[in-house]
Amino acid sequence: MDILLAVKAIIMGLVEGFTEFLPISSTGHLILAGSLLNFTGEKVKVFEIAIQAGAMLAVIWEYRERIGRVLSGLLTERRQQKFVINLVVAFLPAALLGLIFSRAIKDELFKPVPVAMAFIVGAFVILWVERRHKNLPTAARIETVDDMTVLDALKVGCAQAFALIPGTSRSGATIMGGMLFGLSRKAATEFSFFLAIPTLLGATVYSVYKERALLSMDDLPMFGVGGLAAFVSAFLCVRWLLRYISTHDFTIFAWYRIVFGVIVLVTAHYGLVNWAE
Repeated sequence: MDILLAVKAIIMGLVEGFTEFLPISSTGHLILAGSLLNFTGEKVKVFEIAIQAGAMLAVIWEYRERIGRVLSGLLTERRQQKFVINLVVAFLPAALLGLIFSRAIKDELFKPVPVAMAFIVGAFVILWVERRHKNLPTAARIETVDDMTVLDALKVGCAQAFALIPGTSRSGATIMGGMLFGLSRKAATEFSFFLAIPTLLGATVYSVYKERALLSMDDLPMFGVGGLAAFVSAFLCVRWLLRYISTHDFTIFAWYRIVFGVIVLVTAHYGLVNWAE
C-alpha cells in the first residue's frame, strides 16, 4: 500500500468514525469525502461499508461491561433476554429491506446530489422532532433502554430503515425515531449505539461476501488502516456525544446538515466542485 492510498484510507476512516454516531450521515460524508479525494469505485464502496466495523468495535469497547452482562445472563436473566430480543426486532426491518433494495440504492442514490438532498430533508425532520420534544416533554415515557417493549423496538427499527437512503443517517433515523416514539434523548441515543452492533456487522459481512470477487489479500492493509482510524475516532465521538446530550439537543446538527447540503448542491450546480458520481 503506497503512502497516498494509506492517507486516503485514514481520512476516510476518520470521517466514518466521527460521523457514524452523530445524526449527520456517515455514508453521506464518506461519499462526499471520497469524491473530493478521488477515492471512488466499486471497491471503495465495499471499503466504506467494511470500515463501519471499526466504529462498531468502538461501541462494543465503550459498553463492554453491559455487553458482558448481557452475554453472561442471556440464558438465565429475563432482562438480558428482553434486551437481545429488542435488538433483533429493531435490526430486522433495515436488514430485510436492505437485502431487497441494496443494488438499486447503490446504483441510484450513492451520488453526491441525492445525498445532499437527503441531508437537507433529514435536517428538517430533526428540527421538527426536537421542537415536538420540547413542547411535549411528557411524551418521553421511556427513560432507559431496559424500559422498551418489543413494539417500541420495532418502531425504532422501522425508523432505521429510512437510513438505507444515503445521506439520511442511521443514527439520526434511530435517535429521532426513538424520540418520536416516546424514548428519552438518552435512551434513544444509547439504543442507537447498541443497534449499530448488529446493523454494522451485518452490513459489513454481507457487503464483503457479496463483493468478494473485487477484493484480494493486497487490500487488507487499506481496510485495516481505515478500520483502525474509524475505531479510534468513533470511540472519541461516542464518549463526547454521551456528555453532549446530557445538556444539549440535536438542533445544531440539523443546521449543519442544511448548510452542508446547500453547499454541495450549489457547488454541483455551478460546477465549482467536480463531485464524482
